[in-house]
Amino acid sequence: MYNEIMEFKTIKENGRVEEEIKKSRFICHVKRVETEEEARDFINSIKKEHYKATHNCSAFILGEKSEIKRTSDDGEPSGTAGIPMLGVLESHQLTNLCVVVTRYFGGIKLGAGGLIRAYAGSVALAVKEIGLVEIKEQVGLRLQLSYSQYQEYANFLKSENLMEFDTEFTDSVATTIFVNKEDQNRIEEGLIEFFNGKVQLSNQVIRQVEVPIIS
Repeated sequence: MYNEIMEFKTIKENGRVEEEIKKSRFICHVKRVETEEEARDFINSIKKEHYKATHNCSAFILGEKSEIKRTSDDGEPSGTAGIPMLGVLESHQLTNLCVVVTRYFGGIKLGAGGLIRAYAGSVALAVKEIGLVEIKEQVGLRLQLSYSQYQEYANFLKSENLMEFDTEFTDSVATTIFVNKEDQNRIEEGLIEFFNGKVQLSNQVIRQVEVPIIS
């Protein structure tokens, strides 16, 4: 048996994206986080780094079902920063990340609507430029093959676009492939058919992989 891995969508990597809107600087800082403590530590580190900024507004989502959500307007009019920022994360169905938008006021007031567009737009721009990934679970399947079977095995791997790992050669051949959890039954049935039912299969540990999301 193996422990289940959480599957979700999040940012490709930590980063920051800056833009200017009506002479104000908006800097969106994005970080993957796994706990509320980690998110708050990140927010505090940005506030410390940009202590001269007018505002450091934030939003974060945590959990497999995005059950933990927090926002802060950090002095901006209520509802004009944190909630719009969170809305962008929700619209992309993202979790386990924290965003902080730092604003250096440039002298031109934006109004409530302008602030909402600016803060949401800053996060949307960062998501677009940094990119997204899907964290997926892959199951390891261990195969026990004869040498004659192994000679044909490459054809199956090629047809399914799979790679072999940890191959061992003794009196037979033992090798491992990793498949997406949702593909496991289909691949197992395909292997059984390919080898006419004469193949030994066993589940191995699972691993977590990151699959880029192409927008």
